[in-house]
Amino acid sequence: MIDLGVVAGEASGDLLGAHFIRALKQTHPALRVAGIAGPRMVEAGVAAIYPSEKLAVNGYVEVLRHLPELLWIRSRVTRHFLRQQPRAFVGIDAPDFNFTLEMRLKQAGIPTVHFVSPSIWAWRPERIHRIKQAVSHMLVVFPFEEQIYRDVGIPVSYVGHPLADVIPLDPDVRGARAALGLSAGPVVALLPGSRLSEVTRHARLMLDAALRIRTRHANAQFVLPAASEAGARLIRQALQGLNLPLQVMAGQSHTALAACDVALVASGTATLEAALFKKPMVVTYRVPALTAHLMRKKALLPWIGLPNILARDFVVPERVQEAATPENLADDALAWLDDTARRDAAVARFRTMHLSLRQDASTRIAEAVAPYLA
Repeated sequence: MIDLGVVAGEASGDLLGAHFIRALKQTHPALRVAGIAGPRMVEAGVAAIYPSEKLAVNGYVEVLRHLPELLWIRSRVTRHFLRQQPRAFVGIDAPDFNFTLEMRLKQAGIPTVHFVSPSIWAWRPERIHRIKQAVSHMLVVFPFEEQIYRDVGIPVSYVGHPLADVIPLDPDVRGARAALGLSAGPVVALLPGSRLSEVTRHARLMLDAALRIRTRHANAQFVLPAASEAGARLIRQALQGLNLPLQVMAGQSHTALAACDVALVASGTATLEAALFKKPMVVTYRVPALTAHLMRKKALLPWIGLPNILARDFVVPERVQEAATPENLADDALAWLDDTARRDAAVARFRTMHLSLRQDASTRIAEAVAPYLA
């Protein structure tokens, strides 16, 4: 039997979930947790029924391709939890997968807590009605999200963002560069995304941008933290034949961000991480044309990068779809490197953002979930 069921959808959910599970086990040391989990959650004590990477699919077209397997996994996991009858269930990200699962569990009398609100403030706002049917308690990571749920009568807690607690307010740039063996000169971090589909779409784009940056800064160095070994292989294939001083690392995204002067980042949680490390960045993203068309029709905000959404301003440039070219990414990165005053202004805004999100999130999450385990 288990006390708590969990489902985390991808690398970022696995990271967030690991922090929360560790905090909960400080007050519930014998807690038995099982579900869909990645390596960090497994390390934190979660028994994995399936690995999180099974759910790491994004976009309409991509989901349709993997739909049969996703439906089969969700059916198996639902039956497992209905048999086990955990005291509570926590869904971490993966809203399209989790909300249907949570609805079934909630109907069966199992309290459901969802950690990290989907971006209903950015697109598909109609999901709020489905969320109300599925979720007993929503935990939100951004302060402006709380009122959205209160307005429709969904119990909600603002817990802050765990990454804001983990990432230091003043990153050790010198130590990170020493750890990576970097010499003097500009350092550019390339973060093409954690999903293999993202790496496929963004790796060569960023590598070509890096080559252009080198034409202006011959001593520039590049670091690329790969989220998986499969991703690292794709990157090395894209790198073949290119004369580029690039370190491809297994993980170490925080070390790469601490060390860099500017980052090229695929839209997602990594953009928030870059902001918390106080790094100027260029946000980019590419999806298949049909997916882009459908998403644009439902978009509510002019921004896609989390730093811009939180600031309600274009603090950092965004290059999406047709605008995501090596020329544009390189020009934007060079503009950051050449403008000290602009960099300093962005760093000041990122520091304010960091302080607002630093709420000891793991403790707050554990406090919100604990009553359901009593």
